[in-house]
Amino acid sequence: LPPRLTASTGMDALTHAVEAYIGNSTTYGTRKNARRAVKLIFENLDTAYTEGTNIEARKNMLRASFYAGCAFSKSYVGYVHAIAHSLGGAYDVAHGYANAVILPVALRAYGPAVYGQLAQLAQAAGLARPGMDRQAAALAFLDGLDSLKARCGIGDTIPELRPEDIPALARRAAREANPLYPVPVLMDAGELEHIYRRLL
Repeated sequence: LPPRLTASTGMDALTHAVEAYIGNSTTYGTRKNARRAVKLIFENLDTAYTEGTNIEARKNMLRASFYAGCAFSKSYVGYVHAIAHSLGGAYDVAHGYANAVILPVALRAYGPAVYGQLAQLAQAAGLARPGMDRQAAALAFLDGLDSLKARCGIGDTIPELRPEDIPALARRAAREANPLYPVPVLMDAGELEHIYRRLL
């Protein structure tokens, strides 16, 4: 795949792993697979993106995608995917790109409710220093996510998004996610609108 698709599909796999890990339907096995995926992605996506012919990095990204798929197939996803699906349907925004832009915004919107899980993922990704408390490790994961996204040439906005469309998009995302997805924090359409506005 060319670099842009390598980045967006890699970030899609990362989103699968993270949403599976922080949701309320996890199991020992899905958490293990999600951690495996997160570790492999943070170790290999940069190389796969910058060195397209590096077969070892691509093999590891393939393994990461598989582990993430095993995790979310049983534990489901969350608001990141619900919002990304609405944007894909309305504007044909590439799914992996949308997930990459939305993921850090949605994780910050969840706040302390997911700090414990994000701290564990920070450990898996090699982003947490020894002795870090839970909040500091969680924030290190969010910073690492922002940095990885930027290194892969993925921005912070969805250029196609129109402000006047946000209420309808938020209602669609809310209908998809509630009660289908075991999200860590329930949000209604009004609360989801704040996430959409962060994408402008």
